[in-house]
Order: sequence, then structure tokens, then C-alpha cells
Amino acid sequence: TNIPYPLIVKPDDQGSTMGLTVVQKETEINIAVKLAKKYSPNVMIEEFIPGRELTVGIVNNQPLPIVEIIPKSGFYDFESKYTKGQTDYECPAQIDGELAFQIQKDALKLFNMIGCKSYGRVDFRLDGDRYYVLEINTHPGMTDTSLLPMAAKEIGLSFKDLLLEIIKK
Repeated sequence: TNIPYPLIVKPDDQGSTMGLTVVQKETEINIAVKLAKKYSPNVMIEEFIPGRELTVGIVNNQPLPIVEIIPKSGFYDFESKYTKGQTDYECPAQIDGELAFQIQKDALKLFNMIGCKSYGRVDFRLDGDRYYVLEINTHPGMTDTSLLPMAAKEIGLSFKDLLLEIIKK
């Protein structure tokens, strides 16, 4: 086959990278699909996009500062997300101002385009000056150390105020 590797195999309706595998060669696909099916009957296979991992939080139709996610393992998997010290975060991400503005603008446009309301997050990969949408997270983590509250804090919105802002709309 002419499938370019690596690939991502994942359940189409899970979060926190549960059931996700980065497949390096054809012989690994069946094992990856079996793992994904433990979490959902629906499995996605998609191109692996290299680059910097970014996220844009949206609260009440306003894009928040971009957060760059820098996992020490090189991939933002479950362990990197939930084990203290396994990932560094940069907020705001160090990105050219015009590019950052365009990413935020597109995040908001996509968020609204699919009918999202109140709050969420749009995840991207940035490869050079090209960026790709990975997914729209309509139910992002909401602990005081999660990505959305991290971005809100950057604009002076405390965790409590963020929650109040979300529920008042």
C-alpha cells in the first residue's frame, strides 16, 4: 500500500488520548485498531502531522491566548497529560503575532461553524508557518490546572471567574 507512515489510529469519540496509537508501520495497524475498539466501536485512522502542539481556548465567543504543549516524551499522550512534570506549557505560545492572530481567528470560526457554544478548545499542529486543525474539544478538562483555565489565567481570569463566565451565558 501507499499509506504514508506514521499514522494515528484512535477511537473517534474519546478524550485524553485514550486508545490512541502512533503507528509506524503496516504491521502495527491491527494491534492499534484493536486497542482503539476497546474504547469505541468507531475508529479513525489519520495522517500523523508533525510539529508543535497548540491549543486555543474559546470562552463566550472569545479566543484565549494560545497555549503550546511541550511533552518531554515527544508525544502528548495520557501519561504526559496527567503525570506532573511530564509536560511543559507555554502561554502565550511564542508565535509570530500575525500567525497567532490568524490561528485564534480560525479557531473561533471553526468553533462557531459547527455550532459550539459557551466554551471549548480547538487543537492544532504548527509545522513551520502552516497549521492544521487536529480536533475541536467540546468538553475540555476543567480543573484549575487544565489547558483552558491556563489560557484564561493569562488574561487575568481566575479559575472561579472562568467558571462564572461560562455558566452565566
